[in-house]
Amino acid sequence: MAPVTLLLLSFLLIFAVLVEAADLYKTLELDRSASEQDIRKAYKKLSRKYHPDKNKDADAEERFVEVAHAYEVLSDSTKRQIYDRHGEEGLKAHEGGQQHHANPFDIFQSFFGGGFANQQVRRGPTSVSEFEVTLADIYNGASIDFMIKKRILCDHCRGTGAASSADVHTCPACDGRGVRIVQQQIFPGMISQAQVTCNECGGRGRVITRKCPHCNGAKIVDHTQHYTLEVPRGAPEGHEVVFEGEGDESPDWEPGDVVLRVRSRKEKGAWKRKESGLYWKETIGIEEALLGFERNLTHLDGHTVELKRHAVTQPGFVQVIKGEGMPIFGETGFGDLFIEYNVVLPTEISPEMRLRLYHAFGHDADHGEHAKDEL
Repeated sequence: MAPVTLLLLSFLLIFAVLVEAADLYKTLELDRSASEQDIRKAYKKLSRKYHPDKNKDADAEERFVEVAHAYEVLSDSTKRQIYDRHGEEGLKAHEGGQQHHANPFDIFQSFFGGGFANQQVRRGPTSVSEFEVTLADIYNGASIDFMIKKRILCDHCRGTGAASSADVHTCPACDGRGVRIVQQQIFPGMISQAQVTCNECGGRGRVITRKCPHCNGAKIVDHTQHYTLEVPRGAPEGHEVVFEGEGDESPDWEPGDVVLRVRSRKEKGAWKRKESGLYWKETIGIEEALLGFERNLTHLDGHTVELKRHAVTQPGFVQVIKGEGMPIFGETGFGDLFIEYNVVLPTEISPEMRLRLYHAFGHDADHGEHAKDEL
């Protein structure tokens, strides 16, 4: 038996097992009041998400089959009515005691008009925005809630612009074709014909007798949508997170994507980053620069990094601490931490400090006082 035939048989067997107790509305992530357009939109989104050519997860094939069956039933008004009243058993009885399931790939091809790789769908524009987060969020990974203002199909008319389906009629001027033939006499005995867009319906082929009171016939309304941005640990600067099909809606196209480019917020005097390396400026005094020191630095996730120097520290000296940098994106390791030291000189020196410095550098304290008096 050919491999393709075996694959199709395996999908049909999965179909028969999975649909027994499935809640078809939950499968499409809808409630029972969903409109036909809601059902189509849900199938479009989920069938793309779980298509085996795109999704290689272990359960993707099963989910693809479930979504296809749910759409097959709920998109058919008769089957949906029977299912709502009597469930899967009612559908079996309606079909003579045994349900006949269509091939999920046939449903997909019929819906999109071609294979997954050859879909020709008119899509709206993709929105690309910069999204700044703290470096701590990138270091630790974070879930960040945010809002986007966009345009969606009117909930009342579902993008028709009419108060009800009874208010949408075939344009009488063009008989639903969207275009009209216009004749014009050039001179006696010669007439030209031209095809022009129908001015009555704007080329749509339909006219609305009563506008939707919610959107006033605009078909779309303004909406603020809540989203959650998942920032992965160690995400590179400009890392793109794509929200598929979440762009502005329109009855004339499929929504485009919303793309967020994640970048670290620039903060003065704070941590800096370059790829997997982290940079920090630490200020020390003259005594610490000469005699050494031990300090604790609180890292981006709260753990403590011990800073030690037992030698002279020159201004601008950079200490490298291995494995204390940024998480390496997509891997388990960490980059390095670079500590740049800034040495601050005191504005005044106490007599005790002056004596200590004279002794440290081998000078006579009394000679230093006389030199000061001479000046």
